[in-house]
Formats: sequence, structure tokens, C-alpha cells
Amino acid sequence: MNITQLLFWLLTVIAIGSALMIVTSKNPVYSVLGLIVTFFAISGHYILMNAQFLAIVNIIVYAGAIMVLFLFVIMLMNLSRATETLKNKWLQIVGAIAGSCLFLVLIAALKNTEIKKNLVEMGTGDIGLVKSLGRELFTTFVVPFEISSVLFLSAMIGAVVIGKKE
Repeated sequence: MNITQLLFWLLTVIAIGSALMIVTSKNPVYSVLGLIVTFFAISGHYILMNAQFLAIVNIIVYAGAIMVLFLFVIMLMNLSRATETLKNKWLQIVGAIAGSCLFLVLIAALKNTEIKKNLVEMGTGDIGLVKSLGRELFTTFVVPFEISSVLFLSAMIGAVVIGKKE
């Protein structure tokens, strides 16, 4: 077993363990922290597949910005034992049945795919590298890239104008 396989399995165990922590944790803050660990483990998988740009975007956008937003919402909701609603056993049973059905559908969909026969070549090629992505953005797709930058700039200016007090 080489170091890449060992790292893959370590990241997989971390991702599955933290995903289970998200679902089983009774404290919503611990669930958010488990989600952050899951995002970092998935970013590690992206790096193993030579997709550094996806890994960095996953860490910055999801593990950074989205998780801070989740934490603010959870803290503003002020969840406590006094405000917790009574849990309906029927609702839990229906949720378990729906989750099991979704799991069975996913297994059936993946059972006969051709993808399982193809192995991922880790560390080869330059498709996911930031260097090749930048080269494509600033040569082949320079006009759409600049148009999208003007669109983002106008959206930022619009947000400032809307948020400005009279």
C-alpha cells in the first residue's frame, strides 16, 4: 500500500466519521464543526485527484464563508432545550424510511455504471491545475471572463446602493 492509498483511506474515514457526526450530533454547533471537517477531507480528496483549484475553492467558499453563515444563523436562532419542540416518532420513522429509499436508489443507480470500471489516475495530467485554468481563462475565454467581472462589479455596486441609508 503506497502513501497515496493510505492518505485516500485516511481522508475517507475522516469524511465519513465527520459526516456521521453531523447527522448524529444533538448540538447544532457540533454539526457545523463536523461539516467543516467533512469539507476539509473532501478538499484533500480533490488534491489527491490533482484538482487544486477545486480544493482551494471548496475550502474558501464552503469551509470558510458558508460555515460562518451557518454558525451565525444557528447562534441567532438561540436554540435551547426549552425551545426544542417535541420530537414526533412518526416523523423520525418517515425520515428513516425516506433516507433508506434514497440510499437504495443511489446504490441501484451506481450498480451498473461504467465509471466503476475506470480507475482515477491520481497525480497525472494538468486538467485541475490552477496554472492551466488561468491559461484557459486569460486566452480562450478572456471576453466571457471580463464580461462576468463587469457583472460582478455591477452587482457589488447595486448591493452597496441598496444597503446605503438615506
